Amino acid sequence: MKNLLLLIITAFVSLPAGAQNNGSVVVGTIDSIQSKVLNEQRKIWVYLPQGKQNPSGNRYPVIYLLDGTFHFLSVAGMVQQFSQVNGNTLCPEMIVVGIVNTDRTRDLTPTHVAADPPYMDSTFSKTSGGGEQFLSFVEKELIPYIDSHYPTQPYRMLIGHSFGGLMAIHSMMYHTRLFNAYISIDPSMWWEDMSYLKRTKEMLQQKKFTGVSLYLAYAHTLDEGMDAQKAENDTSRMTRHFRAIRSIDRAFQNKKDSGLRYGSKYYSSETHTTVPLIAEHDALRFIFSRYQFKSSTTDYTDPDVDIAGKYENHFNEVSQFLGYRVSPAENFVQGWAAEFFRIKQYAKAGKLYALTVKYYPESVDAHQSMGDFYVATGDRTRAIDSYQKALALKERPEIRSKLNELKKAGSK
Repeated sequence: MKNLLLLIITAFVSLPAGAQNNGSVVVGTIDSIQSKVLNEQRKIWVYLPQGKQNPSGNRYPVIYLLDGTFHFLSVAGMVQQFSQVNGNTLCPEMIVVGIVNTDRTRDLTPTHVAADPPYMDSTFSKTSGGGEQFLSFVEKELIPYIDSHYPTQPYRMLIGHSFGGLMAIHSMMYHTRLFNAYISIDPSMWWEDMSYLKRTKEMLQQKKFTGVSLYLAYAHTLDEGMDAQKAENDTSRMTRHFRAIRSIDRAFQNKKDSGLRYGSKYYSSETHTTVPLIAEHDALRFIFSRYQFKSSTTDYTDPDVDIAGKYENHFNEVSQFLGYRVSPAENFVQGWAAEFFRIKQYAKAGKLYALTVKYYPESVDAHQSMGDFYVATGDRTRAIDSYQKALALKERPEIRSKLNELKKAGSK
């Protein structure tokens, strides 16, 4: 089944996101990087919001996704759904980088263990303990590569499940500023016979995480007849996974002065293998809970409401929260402006068109739309200026024709 999935993805991820090739829907691209740290070639799967060509010239936050082959489709699809589909703006458009495994046990475990029954025998654990070297690869090679080859913003998130969830916690504890946000799903906090859990809790008392977000999710991994309450007092090895996560969850919740923005949830109806999808959904909603602009009925019905000003103030606050300059989606503002123009609220429409030009001064479409607005409202001089600015960025026959018509009418 895993090999079949890999074949399907490999066939479909060679073109820009959203493209179609012989009836196939394409999700992203396959890239690779030669790692000197790990001494091997590492494949990565990359989803770009606007496809490989990125015609808008926008820059995006980046999600780094452990176990990329397993979670790439769901995370890329969720990001697209939340940021683009049906006008959704629940989160920003983002790049998703799925890191393909070569030796999962080596890369996603923080320390070496000889064996850790019932979860690992000596064969399985033989290469364990390469987590620090893997994070060195991520920090020194992968992130710089992505930043130099893709249109990134300085906001990064790490998502991991199981061993990947363990590595997300480890990265946050020991390399806190490497990412702005962490999503840890059903992490293997039982690692090293619970010794790693103990050290993590001790370190938590000393650390500050100001400006960092963490969402911890865990599933019902207990045997039939064993519920969460019973597991709290159980001492058997079979409940270690659940008890360890429950313990670190309480530790995070009780540490109120660390500066960490923390959210967690126990998914009692999910298993270890089904929890990632719903957890990723809830985690993105939590981390970007302040992102979406919430409008009211009066924003539309009252012509005196300065909707552009409210919108700009909102994204100024979002920018402060996320730590980088966040601009509202160009097509969203353009569509909003067009709707206000349609219902003859010209003051609102004009301010929104102007807002688009302010945020996207290199956008031909923004200047063209501004010019169209001035034509419709009878401001010939400003219309000419807007069309000329658009043409200075890129020559387009339809804009040139509009400009010539205006000049011709003015010469009569």
